[in-house]
Amino acid sequence: MGQPDSSLIEKERNPAKTPVLFQGRGITKTYQMGEVKVQALRAVDLDLYQEEFVVLLGPSGSGKSTLLNILGGLDTPSSGEVFFRHYNLTQGGDRVLTRFRREAIGFIFQFYNLIPSLTAQENVALVTDIASHPMKPAEALEMVGLGDRLDHFPSQLSGGEQQRVAIARAIAKRPEVMFCDEPTGALDLNTGKLVLEVLSKVNQELGTTLVIITHNAGIGAMADRVITMRDGQIYSIEQNARRANAEELTW
Repeated sequence: MGQPDSSLIEKERNPAKTPVLFQGRGITKTYQMGEVKVQALRAVDLDLYQEEFVVLLGPSGSGKSTLLNILGGLDTPSSGEVFFRHYNLTQGGDRVLTRFRREAIGFIFQFYNLIPSLTAQENVALVTDIASHPMKPAEALEMVGLGDRLDHFPSQLSGGEQQRVAIARAIAKRPEVMFCDEPTGALDLNTGKLVLEVLSKVNQELGTTLVIITHNAGIGAMADRVITMRDGQIYSIEQNARRANAEELTW
């Protein structure tokens, strides 16, 4: 396996000439598994830009989810620094990271994490009740195409509809960034395309920076940039000449 092309990373560092939102410098993460040390990230340098759409590709174990968790304030690096709008997150404590996650970040995961006993509208309201300047739950659900499903429970919704409720819940607090970890992993092709179309709409209409991590290379055609990871390092960064629409994708 070849080494990461650092010259390519530098060349693509600011493709859109837009403000830097995240800066990661020398991010390393090491886990202790019994007597064995596992190095999940190896001195990663990365910039993410305001309002861009990034797809983070790589096989299982490449470090994608670990990097997302550190950028999103769910975990801390073993060494290195993470800056958000020039604020050093790695110097903040638990209270700072909790506020950062609550106010600036939305998360979407492969599994929807909806509360079965609450309606779609009530699931979204869980976030809007604690956000500082939220959308109305009905507005968020309307944006993801579920304006007629407000009072449906998760058991009355398809998998794709449940994922769109999860997206509505994430965007309702108006986050600056959305991190999506395999958001189509549990969905069929056509349903996955619909979910990706909704995510692209959020990026374009709300100006939300969007990062999708996946092992599915086909999704990369929708992004401004495709960042590929291998063995805990950034292997390559590619800039798309144009962003494909969801209906153009195949996998």
